[in-house]
Amino acid sequence: MSRQPRTVFRCTDCGAESPKWAGQCPNCGAWNSLEEAAAQPAAAAAQGARPRKTPAAPTRLSAVETETELRTPTGIEELDRVLGGGLVAGSVTLLGGDPGIGKSTLLLQCLAHLTARIPGLYVSGEESIAQIGLRAQRLGIQGDELQVLAETGVEAMLEAAHGGARGGVVVVDSIQTLSTDTVQSAPGGVAQVRESAARLVRWAKETGTALFLVGHVTKEGALAGPRVLEHMVDTVLYFEGDAGSRWRMIRAIKNRFGAANELGVFAMDDAGLKPVRNPSALFLSRHPDPVPGSAILVTREGTRPLLVEVQALVDTSPLSQPRRIALGLEQNRLSMLLAVLHRHAGVQMSDQDVYVNVVGGVRVSETAADLAVLAAALSSLRDRPLPTDLALFGEIGLAGEIRPVPNGEERVDEAIKHGFRRIILPQANRPRRPPAEVQVVQAGRLADAIDAMNEMTQ
Repeated sequence: MSRQPRTVFRCTDCGAESPKWAGQCPNCGAWNSLEEAAAQPAAAAAQGARPRKTPAAPTRLSAVETETELRTPTGIEELDRVLGGGLVAGSVTLLGGDPGIGKSTLLLQCLAHLTARIPGLYVSGEESIAQIGLRAQRLGIQGDELQVLAETGVEAMLEAAHGGARGGVVVVDSIQTLSTDTVQSAPGGVAQVRESAARLVRWAKETGTALFLVGHVTKEGALAGPRVLEHMVDTVLYFEGDAGSRWRMIRAIKNRFGAANELGVFAMDDAGLKPVRNPSALFLSRHPDPVPGSAILVTREGTRPLLVEVQALVDTSPLSQPRRIALGLEQNRLSMLLAVLHRHAGVQMSDQDVYVNVVGGVRVSETAADLAVLAAALSSLRDRPLPTDLALFGEIGLAGEIRPVPNGEERVDEAIKHGFRRIILPQANRPRRPPAEVQVVQAGRLADAIDAMNEMTQ
């Protein structure tokens, strides 16, 4: 991308700018009217020359008056969870996801709930008003108070929002379709996306309007456009899910008003997206008979403990280099755990293919999954199923020790709530008040956990 020149040539008759001098103005045709002048940034040129402001004086931190942020519930529990409890006035949220995963559907449902209390505007640069109406009819949304607008110009959109949604909530679908008159490039370009987002963010902060921006993603799964877009907004949400599955998940990657890595789970059907209030039941297969290679992990997503099933398949490999494949887990960590299992438990899998999968398409990034992964792999290798009422969690170190993980008691409570009566956990995570009806095994070393599993499967 070419650098912006430090000087331009401005016509004294019409004000048009040219990057180089010419005898005749290319805009109005006046002769000898171009004069050299300092180039202005695009935003400054759009807003016109303003008098220089007096520099702001610094304020002592102790003298800053803080107020409790009032949040407006969206009416969708799982969306409120990832937002940190609801919408904050003046906040800007960026929602990204694959095409057709349900971004527009979710935000249209969200606006339908919110407009009963605050003004709302849905701006689409990809669909006509008739198409938006057809979607609303399919979702059963009346939308008596909801305003819709088909527009791709930032200036026209802000003018319409001033009259109908100032201080309420505005959805822009999508930021890649918008363009501003201050940048002479095609919509979706780096300069257009950056400048359009900057103007929208400034307007949202000045007017106290909650703003949702829908963002496209690249084939690698990252948000399209400049990386600075994620830094400009307050909250970044990613829509995840398999195109062939009805389950959808929203993960908070960044949140200035709540916890990051929070997870919201939805089910997609003909009537739109519906919150799943008990995701643990969703990710547990509940086999009618015990099967080898299955272990129940108590993981944690944001502030929510979650039970997921970890499945493993260990089989003799015909290759000189056996496969190590992990879905929903880090593959390099799987190789490390198998090496620890060999070194500190004497179980060798160097001639075996090892496949590990987390049921339901969940991505587990925390190290608390180590113990469940090895338990599932051992169960498959020995063709010996684990008890159906057993849950596990714990990090395994290179020395064979089982290290503690955060929020151990909350994980134990979640497992008990779903009917599990045996729990293997790190010794440092032992409950202060062990429940009488539950067998809690405190393992300090990997060998201790394996001995406990052997006793349970005899």
